[in-house]
Amino acid sequence: MQMTLKEYLAGLKGKTVAVIGIGVSNTPLIKMLLRAGIRVTACDKNRREDFGGLAEELESLGAGLRLGPDYLKGLDQDVIFRTPGLRPDVPELLSAQAKGSMITSEMEAFFQVCPCHTIGVTGSDGKTTTTTIIASLLKAAGYHTFVGGNIGRPLLADADGMEPDDWAVLELSSFQLMTMDLSPEIAVVTNLAPNHLDMHTSMEEYTAAKKNIFLHQGTADRAVFNYDNEITREFLEETPGRAVSFSLKQELPQGVYGKDGAIWVANDRGRRSVLPLDGILLPGEHNVENYMAAIAAVDGMVPDEVIRKFAAEFGGVEHRIELVRTRNGVRYYNDSIASSPSRTIAGLRSFPDKVILIAGGYDKHIPFDVLGPEVVTHVKHLVLTGATADKISAAVRECAEYRGEPSISQYEDFSAAVMAAHGMAQPGDVVLFSPACASFDQFKNFAQRGEAFKKIIYEL
Repeated sequence: MQMTLKEYLAGLKGKTVAVIGIGVSNTPLIKMLLRAGIRVTACDKNRREDFGGLAEELESLGAGLRLGPDYLKGLDQDVIFRTPGLRPDVPELLSAQAKGSMITSEMEAFFQVCPCHTIGVTGSDGKTTTTTIIASLLKAAGYHTFVGGNIGRPLLADADGMEPDDWAVLELSSFQLMTMDLSPEIAVVTNLAPNHLDMHTSMEEYTAAKKNIFLHQGTADRAVFNYDNEITREFLEETPGRAVSFSLKQELPQGVYGKDGAIWVANDRGRRSVLPLDGILLPGEHNVENYMAAIAAVDGMVPDEVIRKFAAEFGGVEHRIELVRTRNGVRYYNDSIASSPSRTIAGLRSFPDKVILIAGGYDKHIPFDVLGPEVVTHVKHLVLTGATADKISAAVRECAEYRGEPSISQYEDFSAAVMAAHGMAQPGDVVLFSPACASFDQFKNFAQRGEAFKKIIYEL
């Protein structure tokens, strides 16, 4: 029988607890544990001065702090909450585990105590948009809905306020899923492509982590997979629950697919057209796929007319092909979320004409060879910046389709790159900031990077 949050916290009384990472998700966790009278050591690689008044606030609540480069030394607490960005096999965690420490995470604890229905969304691209669409559709249909995981707010502290008929919709990263042994009732995998290979030892490990979103389901649960993606199509044979596919390329005997300018659903109740493609406000085929994944997840719970009304009005999520401004006939789009080549390719394919592309960033050690031909096809000027500029330039110049176009320029300074793209633009052009890389060479995260781009464009 599933325990309640109060029972879970009661089980921690008298134990020592460490929370690794004092960030957006773990700060509420730390405060909740302290309010419950649990001894907590909060650990973070950042120094005290990086936290402003938060360090003093946590200490005033009773937390012990271990900050700076040695934050992982001497871990021996009874229970250790791992931040998703820390691999579970770092020597310090393995040593603590060998001594008897239990390693867990805020998300793993939430699955242990969540009293309501759950939908989990993962994939290399499209997670946030698909999660947002699913949660919004459920809300529009009248369900009390919570959104968490990689977006929204940490949900563990909210668990006692959830009712059995509510829905928790969770965006789940590979890092959160690596050690999960519980799966949501409805699992959605949007797609899979090489990503985060700076953190994962191999594509095989990355894929194995993603599988945890459905491997622990029951036979009555539902798993939604992209049939057009070679990797996720293979998951159909592995799911213990009911597998549902979606495809933009072919009609499916069972599942969600595109046909005759619309999204269709085929199931035991027959076939029906749910959503016309020209009724989707968001641009790009990848967003059609996001809607297909969402429709497969909520089929039977959200009326088709609710889906159509929402699709006609939903303008998208910030930093995802976000129209920042139109100036002198030039449209500037912020796609800072594009931290992989596949994501940038989807962005490029969203526009009918060639664009001016700004790309480059932190090196996650993933190949850019697939990006080269797409740049040749969809880009008139390529402006590169960041640690991967040389690699992306080489991928374009060395691809068989390259005949000297697009023009390629490189800038060390991010602002200089944006201004260069602006200087190249003529009325009717699109300037697309879609980096194909993570942000960590110059920015804290993709959101800060996107805000920096938007600030420059607003100030033109």
